[in-house]
Amino acid sequence: MLVDNLEKINQEIQLACQKAARSDNDVTMIAVTKSVEKDIAKELAELGIENMAENRVDKLLEKKMALKHFSFIKWHLIGNLQRRKVKSVINEIDYFHALDSFKLAEEIQKRAEKQISCFVEVNITGEESKHGFKSDDVIDFIHQLETFDRIKVVGLMTMAPLDASEQVLREVFSKLKKLQLAINNQHLSYAPCTELSMGMSNDFPIAIEEGATFVRIGTAIFRGA
Repeated sequence: MLVDNLEKINQEIQLACQKAARSDNDVTMIAVTKSVEKDIAKELAELGIENMAENRVDKLLEKKMALKHFSFIKWHLIGNLQRRKVKSVINEIDYFHALDSFKLAEEIQKRAEKQISCFVEVNITGEESKHGFKSDDVIDFIHQLETFDRIKVVGLMTMAPLDASEQVLREVFSKLKKLQLAINNQHLSYAPCTELSMGMSNDFPIAIEEGATFVRIGTAIFRGA
């Protein structure tokens, strides 16, 4: 079942890339394993899945330990991170997708033993239930990180509203793309901002058409598994 689901997802990624005249090599699929146990995550690793994500610190550490023999796996923390938990996880991950405050950046700078690839979380729609910076505040925040040598802003991340129409999805994703380009065009060495983490199981083809380079997929992989 996993093999069939992954094949279908890969086909959808390829089709979305074709529509946008992009190479499918530009898009990285992250398997979000938060809803499955370690043995299922191990099956993914055995199938060669290189990028895995969790949204909770304890679950990420647990799965990383269980899959420690699969040294090729890149680990992504995609959930919001409390400052008190930074110390336990920041040196165990390859990417952090939810940098959403200056105080959190300060804690990462303090605790990281290596440079961490971070995505700044942006609340494009302004929904109160969502974390992240308002679009107008993102560039100022990134400028504040100039001296933080443990943080590399590789891109931006957002979450679209659940059950949004295609038009709304495209608006959200295209706004993030424009913001990413504006930052990229500033040629900041500490914030190249070349990547876009957007799109999940229900909307990733649209996100890819609008410029996503990382898509976070869980449900579509494990459906029926």
